[in-house]
Amino acid sequence: MRWRRLTLAAALSALAVLLPAVPAHADQERNEQWYLRFLHVAEAQRISQGDGVVVAVLDTGVDATHPDLVGNVLAGTDLVDSGGDGRRDADGHGTGIAGLIAAHGRGEAGILGIAPRVKILPVRTNTASRFSAHLPAGIDWAVEHGAKVISIASGGSDNPVLQHAVERAIAADVVVVAAAGNRPADLQVTFPAGYPGVVAAGGVDRNGNHAAISTTGNQVVLSAPAVDVNTIYSSGRYITANGTSAATAILAGAAALVRAKFPSLSAEEVIHRLTATATDKGAPSRDDEYGFGVVDLVAALTKDVPPLQQDATPTATPTPRLSSSTAAAPSTKNSTGSVVVIAVLVGLLVVAGVVGFVVVRRSA
Repeated sequence: MRWRRLTLAAALSALAVLLPAVPAHADQERNEQWYLRFLHVAEAQRISQGDGVVVAVLDTGVDATHPDLVGNVLAGTDLVDSGGDGRRDADGHGTGIAGLIAAHGRGEAGILGIAPRVKILPVRTNTASRFSAHLPAGIDWAVEHGAKVISIASGGSDNPVLQHAVERAIAADVVVVAAAGNRPADLQVTFPAGYPGVVAAGGVDRNGNHAAISTTGNQVVLSAPAVDVNTIYSSGRYITANGTSAATAILAGAAALVRAKFPSLSAEEVIHRLTATATDKGAPSRDDEYGFGVVDLVAALTKDVPPLQQDATPTATPTPRLSSSTAAAPSTKNSTGSVVVIAVLVGLLVVAGVVGFVVVRRSA
């Protein structure tokens, strides 16, 4: 997903629409979290709340003072402005992501995250206006500092440095979740979501159907709510957002629930459990809109899921995906068309920022 300010991206209809703040009550925010009921979060949290799991949020920082999140944010790092610990967020995007993962609310009020007992490790890698060259270093830093799940609610072009960082994280037994991308700005699944082994997050609407904003492609692994998603915002405020950033955070929270419930499972087996128990949508088995389906938190925590067979092709894990070079390349059937596609992609990479929320409301 992408969170953008007003930039040249407006010409591509990929604006973040920022609306004035309006008063709201914390209990109103909880009531508007429709996805809690859709995902049966209360039932899932009777089984697991993410205890003992560290989730790294590679984003714009996290406002650790928000009352719905306070106490759940570790000291991280700031790779944009050296010397910081990642616990500030002038933009608000990273705070919103952290809230969807780990907010504990205030009793029955405020925002409740998917895994309210995890610890958030904030790694400030980017600002709202552009995709970040700091992301590979942020991935390495998160792995070195104990993250078991990494949330990357952003996307950009294929980059071997980024791919190698992702591969190191996966080799270190870390679940990496990344946003598939938002239409119309993203023509295909962005990176790092497009790399093998990453949980590429697609989005669904309130009815559980594919969200129009969510990019499609054979790299999509799982889907989660991405429309009208309430979460926290910097300085004690709240937002309602659309985009696959929200789905990324929800799936990162789901991975944390599973890692807490089944601490001996490898990252690969955690992903296998999530995909094997997902609610199949669209074409049977995996498809380009939903991946393996919509995440089912309760099933992922309770169903008997046979382990992966290492000597056979798994049937409920991500299918072989395009290599990074293939996924990023335009068709060669028509050289003129290729030039046009390349020009469009280059333009997108210049103006596109992190794959983030499209804000439809802020509240204070």
